[in-house]
Amino acid sequence: MSNMIDSRHAAWDPARTRAWVEVDSDAIASNTASLSKLLSPQTQLMAVVKADGYGHGAVTVASEVVRHGATWLGVATVSEAIELRDAGIDAPILVFGAVRDRHDIRHLAHHRLCPTICDIDHGREVSDQLGSLERPLDVHLKIDTGMSRLGTSASNALSFWETVTQLPQLTISGIYSHLATAESLDESTTWQQYNRFIKALDRLPRLQHNVAVHLANSAAALRFPRTHFDLVRVGLAIYGLSPVPLSSANVELTPVLQVKARVTQVKDVERGAGISYGHQFRASHGMRVGTVAIGYADGVARGLSGRIDVLVNGTRARQVGAITMDQLMIDVTKVPSVRPGDIVTLIGRDQSEQIRAEEWAAASDTIVWEVLCGFKNRLPRVTKDAPNANAASTGVTNGRFALLDRDRLHASSP
Repeated sequence: MSNMIDSRHAAWDPARTRAWVEVDSDAIASNTASLSKLLSPQTQLMAVVKADGYGHGAVTVASEVVRHGATWLGVATVSEAIELRDAGIDAPILVFGAVRDRHDIRHLAHHRLCPTICDIDHGREVSDQLGSLERPLDVHLKIDTGMSRLGTSASNALSFWETVTQLPQLTISGIYSHLATAESLDESTTWQQYNRFIKALDRLPRLQHNVAVHLANSAAALRFPRTHFDLVRVGLAIYGLSPVPLSSANVELTPVLQVKARVTQVKDVERGAGISYGHQFRASHGMRVGTVAIGYADGVARGLSGRIDVLVNGTRARQVGAITMDQLMIDVTKVPSVRPGDIVTLIGRDQSEQIRAEEWAAASDTIVWEVLCGFKNRLPRVTKDAPNANAASTGVTNGRFALLDRDRLHASSP
């Protein structure tokens, strides 16, 4: 285990830390390489590292993916992008959110960031705020094909394109849309969006050299090669989790994140004893209870109370009683060897047993993305070193794109 941690924490001492998140850089490298193999030589990989790399640590993740095949990075905000630049990461960065703050707009050019332009007024606003530049700023246009979030409708794509083309401080270097239901068993909405996107592109003048066309997210990257175009935007799969059954894609993914904490006390409680706030749980028999130093202030949602297992010394143990702000309790009756200081694995592997983030998502009726993003910054992110950390990335092209194959572009959906 490396002592590499994010800058928000002092040097990590494994003997003294109450709870932490482990990030496996080997797994990041392996997942990136596996996903790259799914793509044609003409298609590049954008690793989505917004929300602090889905809770894994954006700088750690970005550093690994650009070494192992990703040529672009995707973030939600300018501040997320600046964090990567300040860490010395030089790969092209697309900012997905609509940047409207004038200070953020000026940071775009200074830090060589590529913003998303969502409509004509937004394009004019960004161009005006940039002032005079030595060279126009690269931007990607967002087309709304059915997400009903950011973007200009597909039917207005031509006027959008023509207007932004005339703005003096902007150069269109990409155009994209986002799929709303690519993970669904019902593919009809995905292909409806795909066809709207194709029709929008077909209204445009011949796409210029180095204009990136992209549509696929993780689910589409795994399921629908026809949606790959010049670039795929992969988030969840980089972190070793799949939004679709992996049997539908010829790829092997390894979970990157593990969440661990320490037992701080073990005690015997009598039958009928109430455990935690509200005494919503009472021991149905004499029980050994372990207190673990992690709680909802760290990202273990209170709604998971009594619904999850943890791993102690390779054995599953049930969480009991209400999860509190900084601590939770577990039933260790069947783990008699447990002692204060023992490590509890909340998500991850311990010997032959494994608990995946998907279990938490199912237990709390949410999505795995929310689980990953929920772990708070007071948990140190501890990075396991990759042995090939200096390996050259494969197929790096500095984010530049070949002229789009028009026949491939206009292939219709099945």
